[in-house]
Amino acid sequence: MKAAFAVMLFALSAFAQDPASSPVTAACGPKDTTFDVKRDATQHTLADPEPGKARVYFIQDTGVINCLGACITLKVGLDGAWVGALQDNSYFTLSVDPGEHHLCVNRQSRFATVNRKTALARFSAQPGKVYYYRALTWGGPNEAFLDLQPLDIDMAKYLITTYPLSIAHPK
Repeated sequence: MKAAFAVMLFALSAFAQDPASSPVTAACGPKDTTFDVKRDATQHTLADPEPGKARVYFIQDTGVINCLGACITLKVGLDGAWVGALQDNSYFTLSVDPGEHHLCVNRQSRFATVNRKTALARFSAQPGKVYYYRALTWGGPNEAFLDLQPLDIDMAKYLITTYPLSIAHPK
């Protein structure tokens, strides 16, 4: 009886530590995926959802910063796959099926310690609805913070009309 209990306890602890069931795995894509990102300052379009689907906007908001070259790049994940990337105050949108979805934003950098920054969110999409999420990045040279939060429609529309469209392609 003690042996059976020990085997069951070991099996339960192994299942509880299954990385495939983690929130990061449910939301983000493979760690080694990277994106080339271009920004199109002529695009500031608000699109309606496709019939039977919902639309999600992702907006990166880094505030007023001065960068040489590319600024902070964030990969965006949906339900375990990378769906795009944002760079330096930009946005993109995509259609999603109705139902529960897991979202992820993760820093893309050549520095491993920076890439550990991840933010997660979950939402339930309804057909015909539009959802807005803002990825916030802030901090200094020795610490950085990342957050993903739902955004008010008025603020979202303001940022979309202000920020360029992010066009990302996997490398």
